[in-house]
Amino acid sequence: MEELNAIIAKISGFIWGWPMIILLLGTHLYMTVRLRFPQLRIGTAIRLSFAKDQGASGDVSAFGALATALAATIGTGNIVGVATAVTLGGPGAVLWCWITGVFGMSTKYGESLLAVKYRVRTQDGRMLGGPMFALERGLHAKWLGIIFAVFTALAAFGIGNTVQANSITLLLNESYGLSRWIVGGILAALILLVIVFGVKGIAKVCSALVPFMAVLYVLGCLVLLGLNWHYLGESLQLIVSSAFSAKAAGGGFVGSTVMLACRFGIARGLFSNESGLGSEPIVAAAAKTRNPVRQALVSSTGTFWDTVVVCALTGLVLVSSIIAHPDIDSTHGAALTHAAFSKLPVIGPMILSVGIVTFAFSTILGWSYYGERAVEYLAGRNARRARVMVGIYRILWVAAVFAGSVISLSLVWNLAEVANAIMAVPNLLAVLLLSGVIVKETRKYLWSGRLDDVDTEEF
Repeated sequence: MEELNAIIAKISGFIWGWPMIILLLGTHLYMTVRLRFPQLRIGTAIRLSFAKDQGASGDVSAFGALATALAATIGTGNIVGVATAVTLGGPGAVLWCWITGVFGMSTKYGESLLAVKYRVRTQDGRMLGGPMFALERGLHAKWLGIIFAVFTALAAFGIGNTVQANSITLLLNESYGLSRWIVGGILAALILLVIVFGVKGIAKVCSALVPFMAVLYVLGCLVLLGLNWHYLGESLQLIVSSAFSAKAAGGGFVGSTVMLACRFGIARGLFSNESGLGSEPIVAAAAKTRNPVRQALVSSTGTFWDTVVVCALTGLVLVSSIIAHPDIDSTHGAALTHAAFSKLPVIGPMILSVGIVTFAFSTILGWSYYGERAVEYLAGRNARRARVMVGIYRILWVAAVFAGSVISLSLVWNLAEVANAIMAVPNLLAVLLLSGVIVKETRKYLWSGRLDDVDTEEF
């Protein structure tokens, strides 16, 4: 098993190295230019996130879909993942992570637009969509849709399930001495109680949980930045200069090159916000929306909140903490995060604990929906077969939550990262090859000022 894990780790390291960085970041840049910088519409997009689209077709509100997507993307990677990027790539990694989020908004916009454009209505009246339908109905490449669905269902068990459950039980065991077996059982039961209600139940829980956990974590970061305010100017200068300078950072940092800062910052940003991976469009397709462009704008705010805000705040907290306290451990991501938040007595470690637990729990909920919809696609249009397959998937999902709570997961994590990458490739093909459709819809509704128009095309 150790040898197999080493092999999978090398494959994962290669795939998530420069090949994937170039493909994803290249798509982000291309779509940004082709769509005339949709990032400039962030104000409109945020407004639409909270607007009720009366009479629109869909299963959940635009905010419910966004909350579910954020639940899946805002996870432990936003906390420990950013710290890992800083320890491996230096403070400059924070800037590259932020830049990735800014440009990633364009790809998130494009893939979400396609998800709504090509969604279908099931026999029981629900909306079903995502990259698999864009590949099948837009590119007439059902075989690519099947590949995407298979690896989505598999990847969900790793990045969206077992590794998140493991993070929760490990944290509660090490911090408070709670039994991982007991916590795992309670966690599995809570997940089951939510997912049996489908997307409406998941969206309802996420709509309540995501704002709470995000606000609590952001407030914690702001308090820490307030404590380190003397070092904020130096921190920002160091982040920017280190992103483009090959000299050692100093002040408690390990020396790093521009190449390392770029690689780890971009990789963490890409992996954190999932722009281009094709996961978030699956829930975007269920949103109540008048036309594809409205939901595409709403979905693009997910990348904004996840990376441009949360990851950036985390990075600034970590860099300023290292400068303010050069003696803290800045060689390991988890240790660095814990040390930084410990500088806020009592409240800091609590915010970190609550943040990791709620982020990981919500990620399990969000990815359960992604996996189920992938399985439903593989079942075809047979409603009975789909119900049976989804029921089996839910049983396996809950069992995996418990298993992930009590076992070591290095192999599972590496396998999940490989499956994630294989998900991304067909999705990015759909975005690039159907970019003409994305531009056409954008021109029809956004550039012509007709965002309130209703799309009359049949699903």
